[in-house]
Amino acid sequence: MTMSNTGGRRKPPTIHDVAREAGVSRGTVSRVLNGGHYVSPAAQEAVNAAIRRTGYVVNRHARSLITGRSDSIGFLLTEPQERFFEDPNFNVLLRGCTQALAAHDIPLLLMLAGTKDERRRITRYITAGHVDGVLLVSSHSGDPVAEELREAGVPLVACGKPIGLGAKVSYVAADDRDGAREMVRHLLSVGRRRIGVVTGPLDTPGGVERLAGYKEVLGEAGLEFDEKLVVPGDYSRAGGEAGAERLLAQAPDMDAVFVASDLMAQGVLTALRRAGRRVPDDVAVGGFDDSPAATAVSPALTTIRQPWDRISNEMVRVLLAQIGGEDPAAVILPTELVKREST
Repeated sequence: MTMSNTGGRRKPPTIHDVAREAGVSRGTVSRVLNGGHYVSPAAQEAVNAAIRRTGYVVNRHARSLITGRSDSIGFLLTEPQERFFEDPNFNVLLRGCTQALAAHDIPLLLMLAGTKDERRRITRYITAGHVDGVLLVSSHSGDPVAEELREAGVPLVACGKPIGLGAKVSYVAADDRDGAREMVRHLLSVGRRRIGVVTGPLDTPGGVERLAGYKEVLGEAGLEFDEKLVVPGDYSRAGGEAGAERLLAQAPDMDAVFVASDLMAQGVLTALRRAGRRVPDDVAVGGFDDSPAATAVSPALTTIRQPWDRISNEMVRVLLAQIGGEDPAAVILPTELVKREST
């Protein structure tokens, strides 16, 4: 590393320093930094070793002027800011995507857009080219963000199938419907017959698919669908508590509740406890996600595990492939029943 002429401060290493250390041309170093095309394995290894020895850091601004790319990805959550801090799923997903992109030396920018004005500003920022692609989380039907980004040609991968966009947008999702089916079958297997459900938001893919799975299994078991056993939820703890209170009022004879998220299930447990209902003796409770919320309560929740690590990795893989020119893709991953004390 060279020394400056003023004050003895060290100058950051340059691409010229890397070339000299590796014994190759500056052009070879540049090709390695831009994907390694037309570079022999030996030269690539020499350059990578020189980068490690010199501590060279890519000047992303300079490279973006050449490539036309920002070398960054946006993580866009179209929910109110408080939901990001309350719902542990968002943090788990953010951490997984950050780690997956770190393997490619690409930073992830967190973007929260819970209001119409925020969504308009964020969409303008994204379409101006400040990120190379977007990982979209929690897309509601009627939310124009996914469609606007798609029409603007921005590479995009949604977490969950965006309602109304079909194959137009790449997405990665857990098999929500099959997970719900497995949970309701489990509740039936432990002798429950009056199974209530607190749904997810019915303008989201998870909310729609989990309710559909619940209905399908009741039909398989020959049980009549009862609207009194179904109340809407919003994936919040308060929403789960309010939902359980409505179920207790509408269907006091219920002996189980399938709750479409673990965070809502925390609220359901609170309401049941306040009403003097024992879990699981009087009412069995099943959640969905296997988030940290599932084991932060007593009794610990039986739940459906979403493979968050795989979801994160697949979202990043599909997005980088799309940035590289591949067509939109859909990935649906299996879920798993995790039995604990609440059933």
